[in-house]
Amino acid sequence: MKIIFILLTLASLYTAGCAKDSGVVLAKDVNSFFDSAVVYHGEVKILAEDATGSEQYRVFHQGATGFVPLSMVREEVEEQAKDFCEKTGKTIKILQEIKSVPPHILGNWPRAELLFVCITKPSVPSFEVFFYIKLTNLKKLLDDGTITKEEFEQQKAKILNQKLNP
Repeated sequence: MKIIFILLTLASLYTAGCAKDSGVVLAKDVNSFFDSAVVYHGEVKILAEDATGSEQYRVFHQGATGFVPLSMVREEVEEQAKDFCEKTGKTIKILQEIKSVPPHILGNWPRAELLFVCITKPSVPSFEVFFYIKLTNLKKLLDDGTITKEEFEQQKAKILNQKLNP
């Protein structure tokens, strides 16, 4: 019984020490963590191009065992990247992802890496701008003769009612 306990403890310690997490690092300072894989290379997927010239970052995570779902590892790296960008008041734009390829056995634990930039959050138009655009488009329809004056007044009343009673 003692031997089984010792073997289980050693196995737990071995697998628990295998998780790796790079944190967010500058891409220009660190090569892909998949580059050092001698046997188990990852699957690269280009998701977007960056024309902004922004600083590129990299984040990597590896599960502790082969029993950790790859989807969970992928979510972990994306969450780290999002948190990093949000701290700077920006939003994430993922440029590339690399994921390990199953089977996740014999040291090929689930791994994921993202290459990303932090970009300025797109501005959301205010309610006033939204209603102004709707009214402007409605007026164009009237001017083009697409709708009658009566239809214009009805639709205008609906739009203004929406603005007053959201």
